[in-house]
Amino acid sequence: MNAEPYDATPPGGGTAGEVLTRYLHERAAAFLRGLSLRGENEADADALLRGSARRIGGVLHIYGPLTDPGWAEPLRAELGWLSTTLGREPQYAARLTRLLDALRRLSITVDDQEAVTVGGAPPPAPSGGPLALGAARAGALLERQLTLARTRAHSASLQAMGSSRFHALADAIAVLVSEVPLAPAAAAPATAVMPPLAGQAYKRLADAAAALPLHRAAHPYNADAVQASLGADLTADLQDAPWHQVRILLRLSRYAAEVTRPEGDTADRQRLTDAAALLERHREAAESAAAVAAAARTPRIAPATAYALGVLHADQRHEVEAARFAFSRLWQTAVPGPRGR
Repeated sequence: MNAEPYDATPPGGGTAGEVLTRYLHERAAAFLRGLSLRGENEADADALLRGSARRIGGVLHIYGPLTDPGWAEPLRAELGWLSTTLGREPQYAARLTRLLDALRRLSITVDDQEAVTVGGAPPPAPSGGPLALGAARAGALLERQLTLARTRAHSASLQAMGSSRFHALADAIAVLVSEVPLAPAAAAPATAVMPPLAGQAYKRLADAAAALPLHRAAHPYNADAVQASLGADLTADLQDAPWHQVRILLRLSRYAAEVTRPEGDTADRQRLTDAAALLERHREAAESAAAVAAAARTPRIAPATAYALGVLHADQRHEVEAARFAFSRLWQTAVPGPRGR
């Protein structure tokens, strides 16, 4: 990449254990705040719990050599379970809103275009174009399926929050507020051991990003990729999986930077944030397209409904390609990696 690397050296003195402990204390306290807020605003509380769980788990992975592995590995697994469980319901809700909005936009755009003749004079107003005829039923089908999935996810969240497994996790986080089991390596100066660990996380990200077809994605309308996604679901999964992996690795690099440089360089941090936002947009579009494909496999749906779902699927796959295009341009020109002094 062409950008200058950002500074990953912790400011000031202190040991690696002191820097890591300070960060984990803050994130554990945020987790407990989310837990206490759950009776007031469940959605906001769960968002705080998810964010804290992801950060604690991610940081324990990046800076694993600084902690007791017998303590850190089981805790990471439980945090991953909680984050995944609490994340499903808002994802289904956002997916439904996204797809219904896209159906409305597409039905208006396509039907307006079809209402114009070659001479420019519109024909008599129809009761609805071919997409409009199927859009209502397609929307109703998606709403039934995604609402059911959201309801089940909500029930799973409630069950998880009342389980002995969650209470054990909450107890472990409460202990983390005051105590972090450290490994002997944590006694070394933070400036000596933390930048290399952050660098390893970034190298994994850079290697995964280098394996992406960034030059191909640099074409704004990658018709070959869109066409391939219209085949078997496995084809789309194989296309999307490497991009999802880069999104996860990018998140870990952001967490590594949060630990060593809480304030950070505004421009560098913003570029990392922008890259992460593009890959999140990619994930949302890819998973939305998969939801549409699943709806299209419903037995005995009307041809107009199937047509609307096909148009919607293509629209979401074009959104996938747009996100890849934007990420490829940003990544190859402006995203920095970590360095030490």
